[in-house]
Amino acid sequence: MGIISDSSQSNSSSSSTPPAPSIFSSSFATRIFSDVEGDITIVVDGESFLLHKFPLVARCGKIRKMVAKMKESSSNLPYTELRDFPGGSKTFELAMKFCYGINFEITISNVVALRCGAGYLEMTEDFKEENLIARTETYLEQVAFRSLEKSVEVLCSCETLNPQDIAETAHIPERCVEAIAVNACREQLVLGLSRLNRGNESGENKQRDCPEWWIEDLSALRIDYYARVVSAMARTGLRSESIITSLMHYAQESLKGIRNCKERTKLDSGTIENEQRNVLEAIVSLFPNDKVPLSFLFGMLRVGSTIDVAISCKLELERRIAQQLETVSLDDLLIPVLREGDSMYDVDTVHRILVCFLKKIEDEVEYDEEHECYENETENLTGSTCHSSLLKVGRIMDAYLTEIAPDPCLSLHKFMSLVEILPDYARVMDDGLYRAIDMFLKGHPSLNEQECKSLCKFIDTRKLSQEACNHVAQNDRLPVQMVVRVLYSEQLRMKNVMSGDSGEGILLSSQKLSSGNPSGAVSPRDTYASLRRENRELKLEISRVRVRLTELEKEQILMKQGMMEKPGHGGTLLTSLSKGIGRISIFGGGPTEDKRRKANRKSRSRLERKTGRSRTESMF
Repeated sequence: MGIISDSSQSNSSSSSTPPAPSIFSSSFATRIFSDVEGDITIVVDGESFLLHKFPLVARCGKIRKMVAKMKESSSNLPYTELRDFPGGSKTFELAMKFCYGINFEITISNVVALRCGAGYLEMTEDFKEENLIARTETYLEQVAFRSLEKSVEVLCSCETLNPQDIAETAHIPERCVEAIAVNACREQLVLGLSRLNRGNESGENKQRDCPEWWIEDLSALRIDYYARVVSAMARTGLRSESIITSLMHYAQESLKGIRNCKERTKLDSGTIENEQRNVLEAIVSLFPNDKVPLSFLFGMLRVGSTIDVAISCKLELERRIAQQLETVSLDDLLIPVLREGDSMYDVDTVHRILVCFLKKIEDEVEYDEEHECYENETENLTGSTCHSSLLKVGRIMDAYLTEIAPDPCLSLHKFMSLVEILPDYARVMDDGLYRAIDMFLKGHPSLNEQECKSLCKFIDTRKLSQEACNHVAQNDRLPVQMVVRVLYSEQLRMKNVMSGDSGEGILLSSQKLSSGNPSGAVSPRDTYASLRRENRELKLEISRVRVRLTELEKEQILMKQGMMEKPGHGGTLLTSLSKGIGRISIFGGGPTEDKRRKANRKSRSRLERKTGRSRTESMF
């Protein structure tokens, strides 16, 4: 429905012929000023409106200024064009209805365009009370911003508004984002209280009571608005689990392709790959500090490698994977490579992940070394946890090496870099490593003798099981030195078993291996903890000796004071003092002095017995 008073008005004397006015329904034309000809023509998006000056200048500051300028010209029919009007001709028509006093409904779908159009026309309270700006602001505050769904719809309508930056001028997206975050936190709080008051949710409200029911609504947002919403949710205290779930859902929907590509303005260069790249990088930057599911991280990493995301984004994904590498599966690590002529799997990425994991273990050990005030139980728990994670990663990497070893395009350098990066104490047994190296030798028969030796040096023959040793002895692909080392180790093992020196230890190790207990390997972390406990015990013993020494010095001072007060009994005091000091091993001769006194007593008793015999003989 348009706005016009008289469509037959024309002016042949105007220098520029305006476009033909739109034809509107007669209900609007006859209701107000039906007997007055239109005196101003306004063009919006190529569509002309023949209107009256009086109702427009009464509410629109911009049109009032334009009419004032038109009076200076000699044109009988003022004509002007409004360029880049928010919402186009439809929104302008609603604004003109408001000026003419015709009722219409403000809705969620048109409130943003009306608010921005009213701002464009300067329809403020300075010209008329309860003007269009005030009316739209009241609707936003009392209706739109009090509901999460309506706030999302308003924010979506900001995306389609042209020009887009005019909504930012009115601060509509900013207020929508805050309203969505506050309403989401309120929903979370209400849901928690309702679950405390009742047991099971009813089937009718079960879907609505889900704490993430609004996730589907947020998926309709553009990535820049969505990122602002998630950041606001994190600031207001929304649960990290809900944020992670929303990020996963948004990524799954958006990375399939551009959503509603015909209706949306494309980002950057406008290509699908660019939008996917922007979406992935934004989602990674929005991850909370909590753990993100590994399957999702690996999926993002695979997509990122395909569309060539920024290096910083890939490194962040690899770092987060390394934080929980001990729980990874073999299928997750098998990241395919799309480039031709290269290995089948992305070995470089796995190597970087493993470096990040070892750095994390090293940082935890250094942190424990700096905080030596922990209790022994806590130290043992921390050390065993780090060592257990390292052993799990060692087993996973052995399985990964075995899987990628047959690839003929895999170079020896990359394979060896993965083998040597793990420390020796990351493996209780080297059977898995031997299996992987054997598969690599089988898939690369062109290796020379020196290359085979450099690869086999990583195998510790003392950590091979009996079955692995038997296989090595019959394996023609291994260097002769490797076979000789295994035979020598077996000979030493049999010798120890026969002599009984370490047979019990070997049996215990085999039992631990069969039961799945990886505690047979001792890491430097455990050795350091043991030495640190012994050091503390020695310090405690030294402290006790110092306390005892202080007490003895006090006793000695008291004795000297007593001697000075009673000079007549000096000999007695000196005797008691010498006896007291003699009994203290730290000042006296200790055990050697006691032995000497006992020897003197024995010699005197022998002398007395001999003297007694001589006297008896003389008597008889």
